[in-house]
Amino acid sequence: MGVYSRTPLAFERGEGVRLYTTDGEAYLDALAGIAVNALGHSHPKLIAALKAQADKLWHVSNIFTIPEQVKLASALTDKTFADVVFFTNSGTEAIECAIKAARKFHWARGQEERIDIIGFDGSFHGRTLAAVNASGNASYLEGFGPRMPGFVQLKFGDHEALKSAIASPTTAAVILEPVQGEGGARAVPDSCLRELRALCDQHGVLLILDEVQCGFSRTGKLFAHEWAGIEPDIMAVAKALGGGFPIGACLATARAASGMTPGSHGSTYGGNPLAMAVGLAAVEELASPALLDHVAEVSGYFTQQLEGLKARNPDVIEEIRGRGLLIGLKLKTPNREFMQHARDEKLLIAGGGDNCVRLLPPLVISVDEVREVVEKLDRACARARGA
Repeated sequence: MGVYSRTPLAFERGEGVRLYTTDGEAYLDALAGIAVNALGHSHPKLIAALKAQADKLWHVSNIFTIPEQVKLASALTDKTFADVVFFTNSGTEAIECAIKAARKFHWARGQEERIDIIGFDGSFHGRTLAAVNASGNASYLEGFGPRMPGFVQLKFGDHEALKSAIASPTTAAVILEPVQGEGGARAVPDSCLRELRALCDQHGVLLILDEVQCGFSRTGKLFAHEWAGIEPDIMAVAKALGGGFPIGACLATARAASGMTPGSHGSTYGGNPLAMAVGLAAVEELASPALLDHVAEVSGYFTQQLEGLKARNPDVIEEIRGRGLLIGLKLKTPNREFMQHARDEKLLIAGGGDNCVRLLPPLVISVDEVREVVEKLDRACARARGA
């Protein structure tokens, strides 16, 4: 189907933060498959884990115990607020599970009217029908019917509207990204996350955090909500969890997941042995203190260098935003054109809302490679100025 507006580039291999086209050209990857290849391309531990599991077992139904699934679930619950995990193949599937769990939680308590999911403009939670209804981009709903009942959209940062909506007797949960990705790398202030957690507790509303893009050490903490010192009831993760292999997960407290009884949800491929083996290897690397220290060091340097870039190009760059290695540049020139200027410099970056471009490099990027990214961005700014 013609659903992708593809760039005329074809890559055949990758190594670290480099991608190589079928024509042999090298590109510096500050996109990482949109925050997927967090450990870079061709990471030896991920390759070894995949090959080892491929020689043993690829798929077995979830009607059986899957040892690899138990291992990864234990690794995730040991490192997070969660007591239980449901494995999926993608982030949007994890969001679907989160929404179902939140509604089922209230239903099981005799509160069938509590179905409303509160979301925010600029948010992105996936492409399935419930996920686009929870998201804040109306264009993704065009042609698919009206917004479904049970989904409420609020303006990002409108605290009074949020307080009123949470107090509604039909509200089941609030869903948000601690750092909006597609919305333009907008970080929710830590104080606002703490206030939101308190409001949810006050009114018996569940808090769902979407850390599909900002999770797994991208902000300098294993999960972005840790900066605020809060814990969600339910969390959706994916992308970096597989380092490039399709995998997602819905994490929850035992209380929040208490309505999810046998037969209430399921997945054919979710939690398959291949994905679990790669995911376990990825989590071991992503959660390592050494990587977290590296992200803190490199992201601080990156932000400093980008502020210098902005100072040199005030007619092109309006603002630097985001957190850690989820960085947004709000532009004064069209972002789609700027992305092409970056590609002309053999640099891959992502688009974003609010006329932003996003920098989402592999977390293993070095200081020297950061410097190279900034040099290429400087030349892209010159191209934008001359366009």
